[in-house]
Amino acid sequence: MSLINRDLKVIWHPYTQMKTALPPVPIVRGEGACLYDENGKCYIDAVSSWWVNIHGHAHPYIAKKVAEQLNKLEHVIFAGFTHPAAIELAERLLQILPDNQQKAFYSDNGSTAVEVAIKMCLQYWHNQGKPRTKMLAFKNAYHGDTFGAMAVSGRSAFTAVFDNLLFEVEFIDLPNESNIQSLKSQISNLKSDLACFIFEPLVQGASGMLMYETEYLDQLMAHCRNEGVLLIADEVFTGFGRTGKPFACDHLSTQPDIMCFSKGLTGGTMALGLTTCAQSIYDAFLSDDRLKTLFHGHSYTANPVACSAGLASLDLFLEPATQANIDRIVNSHRQFALKIKDHPRIRTTRQTGTILAMEWETDTDTSYFSSLRDKLYLYFLDAGIILRPLGNILYILPPYCITNDQLSYIYSKIESALEEL
Repeated sequence: MSLINRDLKVIWHPYTQMKTALPPVPIVRGEGACLYDENGKCYIDAVSSWWVNIHGHAHPYIAKKVAEQLNKLEHVIFAGFTHPAAIELAERLLQILPDNQQKAFYSDNGSTAVEVAIKMCLQYWHNQGKPRTKMLAFKNAYHGDTFGAMAVSGRSAFTAVFDNLLFEVEFIDLPNESNIQSLKSQISNLKSDLACFIFEPLVQGASGMLMYETEYLDQLMAHCRNEGVLLIADEVFTGFGRTGKPFACDHLSTQPDIMCFSKGLTGGTMALGLTTCAQSIYDAFLSDDRLKTLFHGHSYTANPVACSAGLASLDLFLEPATQANIDRIVNSHRQFALKIKDHPRIRTTRQTGTILAMEWETDTDTSYFSSLRDKLYLYFLDAGIILRPLGNILYILPPYCITNDQLSYIYSKIESALEEL
């Protein structure tokens, strides 16, 4: 029986209507920016396998470090125990994060990193006898698929079934020159109830690579800080170079109280989540009263193998060659965006760092459910390129090891699609 038939017999895939979806592509190995199916066909992974892969597939250095760790310690309970890889990864990450980040709490994916952050904020106020239960977030936000993460995500078709079960959140527009003052006033009116403001800094990924200006996010964060509202930066997507700098918050003057990470944290090798926080957040839980404990954990919290993958990925990330590759991709995207921006099929292009998004013209408004999505997806898949459009929004988000020739090939196929589809 083929891999496809075996899959269809037993697997339920994410974000997939299994009745109407095309059969999955069976991938059997990867190397660099490429994935290979069972027939040997190469696909350029232009979306970094759901934005996680930053150094390329089956990277030998990461594989070596993971193998070494597997031969020493595969796992240990992280309540009451610790291990070198978890300590070293936390130490090294905190050194390159904003100065106010002082403590690291491990979990196992992006959604759980956000759940931890939410619980930290809510219990921060509870532990001080000043309960605040309302949260502030952007419209169209996406922070994950668990219930807390869904609650602070924009209401949409993805949350509709569960909307009446989600806790109360105040949603605001992305800040800009025309609305910044009204947003500040709105926050001031709500401040006594607001536990925190959670945001995807600079880019709302799953909502269509929506981008907004650093200046106005900075102003909004500073205002929240002045009003005593805690700040959560969800860098699950934007962290580890995606915006051109190590972290999106490196573009900002005001720094968050809490930060969330996953995706690129292990270079795309395996699942790992991390939530870091300021000392003041941590201190609010220090008490002789055990009821002030942060009661949260996962069986695989700080898994040694995942932490070792994170350390190996961090080694590669901090090499000067990686930043050079990031800069190269940024410049290549910029030149291509200029080349196609006036094409009649392109409604708009937008770029932040290594993220390039192109909104295609359709007969309807921009929509995740645009029929153009499947046409684009299949066109590029046939050409040996994995591009997974968000409706009529096509985006490129490659591993940093992608070559100039591979980028040129992707760009040329996008130009062809503009004329043929």
